[in-house]
Amino acid sequence: ARPRSGGAGRGVPGTVLALGTVSLVTDISSEMVTAVLPLYLVLGLGLSPLQFGFLDGLFNGAAAVVRLLGGYAADRGRGHKRVAGLGYALSALSRLGLLLAGGATAQIAAALATDRVGKGIRTAPRDALITLSSPPEALGRSFGVHRAMDTTGALLGPLAAFALLWATADAYDAVFVVSFCVGLLGVLLLVLYVPGQQPAPKPVIPAPRGRKAFAALRDPAFRRILAAACLLGAATVGDAFVYLLLQHRLDLPVSWFPLLPLGAAACYLLLAIPAGRIADRVGRRLPFLYGHLALLGVYATLLAPAGGPAPLLLVPVLVLLGVFYATTDGVLMALAGPVLPADGRAGGLAVLQTGQALARMLAAAGFGAAWTLWGPKPALWAALSALLAALAGGWALLPRNPSVAPAPGEPEAQIPGRRTA
Repeated sequence: ARPRSGGAGRGVPGTVLALGTVSLVTDISSEMVTAVLPLYLVLGLGLSPLQFGFLDGLFNGAAAVVRLLGGYAADRGRGHKRVAGLGYALSALSRLGLLLAGGATAQIAAALATDRVGKGIRTAPRDALITLSSPPEALGRSFGVHRAMDTTGALLGPLAAFALLWATADAYDAVFVVSFCVGLLGVLLLVLYVPGQQPAPKPVIPAPRGRKAFAALRDPAFRRILAAACLLGAATVGDAFVYLLLQHRLDLPVSWFPLLPLGAAACYLLLAIPAGRIADRVGRRLPFLYGHLALLGVYATLLAPAGGPAPLLLVPVLVLLGVFYATTDGVLMALAGPVLPADGRAGGLAVLQTGQALARMLAAAGFGAAWTLWGPKPALWAALSALLAALAGGWALLPRNPSVAPAPGEPEAQIPGRRTA
């Protein structure tokens, strides 16, 4: 049955709301740092776009590999909360590393690596908890609610960073201290309010033998979803580069740079729940593809001729970026979740997230190199061309109806995976 219409959180399990609260607080902490990091590294420490792209891609790639370990560890003994808590704690502690680095590149790199490792460890167990606590036919709505709460933190984090930089005359250390304290609060909320065990739902596919993190690769539908996500990820320019391109085009004052993510976060916040509900009703394949069309619009807008008021460039770019994330982030997890066995859910989602993140690592490094060698405009043309080709490939690869075997005694017409492709 389709989910009932009504309020945004109606029918959403308490575990999803608790995880959303943890993500909200944690995202305030992380986005305070993320909002100022490109500025701090490129303008403050003098890194080139190539160096920044290499570091950003390297750390994302390291986090992606750790996701596999986190997913596998979470599936063993159903320790999803324990593994997720370790990831949240590592990310909080990384803020102290940034504070103690004192501008030394090696120490900053170690702190950033710790943060990305923590994020990599927690993501798959957290998303597995969402899928295990939600009915399959309402996964899009559950992920939409979680991502909306998560994005509220992403909206508040840059505001807090902006206020701190303004009040302390660009003292980055103050941002790192406050970020650490808020991150610890997120860990405490996870310990107190997120249940440690979820009742195992009736499996919608037979659990394959072997290591659960890789057994998912035996399913043809999952392999096609993974291939499409990796292909599109390899043509995705990271947010940091989008904001740096906006700063480059508009010559924005340094103090205003942390506010750039707010437009995209606000749009994401408004659209995450509606996008999830629509995906539950019409299928999750098309919203995921249409979201990448919005990213194509970001590239095209940044390539538009210079001139005119700044809002004519700022507003479309930030709105389209928000649409991109609202229709792809949680929707991809909801698309893949029903084709994975319950006892291998975290491992399977970790494989998907790892593949996508590694592809984006290559995209970040490649775009940084293209910007350094050719300049920003030719690099953007290359990214736009790559995304057009990836969209064509994703359209062909994504299964319209993932093949899902019925559970014993369950009529085929009631299998949610066939509805939610």
